Amino acid sequence: MSTQAVSPAYRLEQKRSINGTFPGPKSAELNRRRSAVVAKGVASSVPVYVSDADGGIIRDVDGNSFIDLGSGIAVTSVGASDPAVVGAVKDQVEHFTHTCFMVTPYEGYIALAEKLHEVTPGDHEKRTVLFNSGAEAVENAIKIARSATGRDAVVAFDHAYHGRTNLTMALTAKAMPYKTGFGPFASEIYRMPMSYPFREENPEITGTEAADRVILAIEKQIGADQTAAILIEPIQGEGGFIVPAEGFLPRLAEWAKSKGIVFIADEVQSGFCRTGEWFAVQHEGVIPDILTMAKGIAGGMPLSAVTGRAELLDAVHAGGLGGTYGGNPVACAAALAAIETMETADLAGRARRIEELAVPRLRQLAEETGVIGEVRGRGAMLALEFVKPGTKTPDADITKAVAAACLAEGVIILTCGTYGNVVRLLPPLVIGEELLADALDVLEAAVRAQA
Repeated sequence: MSTQAVSPAYRLEQKRSINGTFPGPKSAELNRRRSAVVAKGVASSVPVYVSDADGGIIRDVDGNSFIDLGSGIAVTSVGASDPAVVGAVKDQVEHFTHTCFMVTPYEGYIALAEKLHEVTPGDHEKRTVLFNSGAEAVENAIKIARSATGRDAVVAFDHAYHGRTNLTMALTAKAMPYKTGFGPFASEIYRMPMSYPFREENPEITGTEAADRVILAIEKQIGADQTAAILIEPIQGEGGFIVPAEGFLPRLAEWAKSKGIVFIADEVQSGFCRTGEWFAVQHEGVIPDILTMAKGIAGGMPLSAVTGRAELLDAVHAGGLGGTYGGNPVACAAALAAIETMETADLAGRARRIEELAVPRLRQLAEETGVIGEVRGRGAMLALEFVKPGTKTPDADITKAVAAACLAEGVIILTCGTYGNVVRLLPPLVIGEELLADALDVLEAAVRAQA
C-alpha cells in the first residue's frame, strides 16, 4: 500500500486502508435503514457509506479508506473538501443561503457568469444562465436553440447520455436503466451515428468522413433547414468515454454554422480541466455556439450553466429561462472558489500529468492480457474497454469482476458503456502521484487476475 505522508493541504491521510470485510457493521446498518425508506430505483455502485472525503481518499463509516477514482462522477475534481471551496461556502452561508435570482438578484451569479465567459472557448460576446443539474442545462440549451432558430429538430448521437428528465431521456441513447418504462418521450429528436473508432465497420474511416456520414443523413432524413441544434458530448461519458476521430467535431461544427444550426457541446462530464484543457472541444479548436456545464463546476455543490453566443441566449423572451434554485448563491460562491483552485493549481496540467502517468501502464496492461480492446480518453478522463480475447465482443462480466476486485482492495472505480464493458477512471485532479500509482497497481492486479 501507499506510504505517502499526509499533505498539509489534506485533513485525511492519503493512504488506502481496509480494516476487514465490508460492508462493515455501520454500513450494513445504514443499508438496512435505507431499504426501509429510500426508493429501490435509486442504486449505488459501492456498498459502503461515506463519513469523510478529502484529496484522493474516501473514508467510510467503519473506518475503511478507499482511493477515489470516481470523483462522484467527475464532480470533485478539486477534491471533496477543497479548503477554498469550504471557506467560500461558509462565508456565503453566514450571509444568506437563498433569495432566488429571479426575485432579488446578487453579485455572485454575475461574477460567475463573467468568469465562465473568460474560461469558455471563443472571444465572441457571450451570455450565461445558471441551473441546478446537467440535465437541466441541456434541456434549456435545447429550448434556447429552438427559440433562436424557430426550428424544432434536434440531432443527438448513438451512445449519448444527456440526463434523466423527459427531454434528456429522449436525447440519451441507452434504454436500460435510463429510459425503460418511462416513455413516451419528447418528439423531434433524431439519432445519428457517432464516430467510435474502435467499433467502426470501416476502421480506415476518418473523422471528417464520419462527420460527412452524419451530415448526409441529416440532409436526407431531417433537412438542414428544419434542424435547430446538433447536441454532442466531445468525449462521450456514460456511453463509454468514446473519443471521436480527429476531424469529426470540427467538420460538424463548420457545417452546422453554414446552415444556421446551433452547435451545442455537452461538457457536463468532460469540462473544467478534466481532459487536460478547460473544455474537451479545445483539443481540436472547436468553438461551440452553446456550452453546457455541470459536475466539476462547483466542487460538489449542485450547479450547472449554459454559456453561449449572446444573440442566441438573448433571443429568449424575458422569464423564459430560470428556476427557483438556479444559480443558488452558495453554489455560485463554491464555483468561483473551485475555478480559482483550478487556475492557481493548474489542474489542467495536473490532468495531463495523470494521463502521462496512467496511459503507458494501461496500454502495456492491454497488450499483455488481451482482454482490453482499447485504452482511450484524454487527461484524467480515461477508460479501458474490455472484450473477449481476440475479438471485439464486449465483456461486461470481466468489467464487473475487475471493479469488484478493486473495491475489495480499497480502490473505487466506476463502470460505464453502452455494452457495460468499460471501466472509467476519473480521479480527483488533486490526487497525489504516489496514491495514483498505488491505485493503478491494484487495478493492474485485478485485470491480470481475471484475464
